Amino acid sequence: QVQLVESGGGLVQAGGSLRLSCAASGITLYINAMGWYRQAPGSQRELVATISSSDTTNYADSVKGRFTISRDNAKNTVYLQMNSLKPEDTAVYYCNADVQVAVWRRKDYWGQGTQVTVSS
Repeated sequence: QVQLVESGGGLVQAGGSLRLSCAASGITLYINAMGWYRQAPGSQRELVATISSSDTTNYADSVKGRFTISRDNAKNTVYLQMNSLKPEDTAVYYCNADVQVAVWRRKDYWGQGTQVTVSS
């Protein structure tokens, strides 16, 4: 059974940094794209950043230049380095993985979420 476990969230002051990690277990073939999404209270879940299996990255305009996504394929882990944090970055951050579960089948998985709170 595939599981995604996030860590690294917490409370930080504006201008500070946090690093999120998401480790996938139960992978029998491989992971395609991985990504981070976030959801603030009263808002819809939104894309933060994604990274393909060939390390092509994509960022939301609101985080470009401040956040960096990376992955370690040997560890089935994706990271999100968040710098220059702003109060508007406060949200629950979710990890996502597009997993190849069979030669002809892909499936989406989500982590349980980790809270990031940025105080002003």
